[in-house]
Amino acid sequence: MPSVIIGLALLAFWLYCLFDVITTPEEDMRNLPKFVWVLIVVFLAGVGALTWLLVGRPRAVHSVYGPNGAVGGPGAQAEAQAGGRGGAWSPRGDAPRGPDDDPDFLSSLERRLRGDD
Repeated sequence: MPSVIIGLALLAFWLYCLFDVITTPEEDMRNLPKFVWVLIVVFLAGVGALTWLLVGRPRAVHSVYGPNGAVGGPGAQAEAQAGGRGGAWSPRGDAPRGPDDDPDFLSSLERRLRGDD
């Protein structure tokens, strides 16, 4: 039974690393091209997956912070041009609020329900 659990854990680790290699953009790859990383992870299984995590995986996600902490780092402009959130992301790390947390929405909803619209 323990060998089955260990085998499933290794399979999950390998699948995670394979998915991570496939979904990582080519320009973020370290040390080798994407195609080579896919081959390493597929054919070397556990060792290849561990190598990917230690040597090939990008060190950090594109930051919206530039030098000196200014908003608009290396990936922010390209992401904004591609239609991403870019500079719209709050540097404080606030999570997006739902409509039920927005006081303006709640007051407009209350006015509509009363018929003051």
